[in-house]
Amino acid sequence: MSGLGTTTVPVLLVRHGQSEWNAIHRWQGTADSPLTALGREQAAQTALVLAGLDTSFDTLWSSDLSRAAETAAIIGGVLGLDEQLIDDRLREAHAGEWEGLTPETIEAGWPGWLATHRRPASFEPFESVVRRATAALVDIAAHTAALPGSVALVVAHSGVIRSIVRQLGRHDERVPNLGGVWVTVAVAPPGSTTPGARIELGDLFDPQGVVVSGIDIPGEDPGDQPDQPDADRRPQR
Repeated sequence: MSGLGTTTVPVLLVRHGQSEWNAIHRWQGTADSPLTALGREQAAQTALVLAGLDTSFDTLWSSDLSRAAETAAIIGGVLGLDEQLIDDRLREAHAGEWEGLTPETIEAGWPGWLATHRRPASFEPFESVVRRATAALVDIAAHTAALPGSVALVVAHSGVIRSIVRQLGRHDERVPNLGGVWVTVAVAPPGSTTPGARIELGDLFDPQGVVVSGIDIPGEDPGDQPDQPDADRRPQR
């Protein structure tokens, strides 16, 4: 969709399938934990949900971390998206000294920090995650805008998705494995004098029928503010 010298590209951001560290409640960050069998099944089920949408996808992108890259490859195989593009700016926030730790270990070493949404100094700042992920989305939209239909599918991480949602003014909530959100990215063509890109939030993506996991652990959380109250969250399936 175009107007005033810009092209608006819909982008679906989804979280990867369940990883081995998701399953045992270890904080992942940039550690490269692979998918579980359930994670692969979630990806396959979600691919069928996406195939049933009125929307068809033109490009497929993912973080370079294997849990996202493999999720994208599974989905791409079902949707017929043969080219999978990798962008390391989509990777999860680096969790510093918390990477690999369980909530119990974090509570022992940093009493009360999880409850108050505090993060150690070694944890990648929210602003850094937003800056790199936003730049990636703008470049993805610019690449996709040249294609018929111009819709992109991006497989990333909970903390990345939540940071973008929060930056764009919505109180975020925990993102289940393969849950996500639609955004629209308006980009100007090269050499245009139209003002720079802008990103707007759309609807949440909830792949009905896919086994829910990954919402009952504190990991992959930007910190600094509380989660959406339970009563305000989407009904659990």
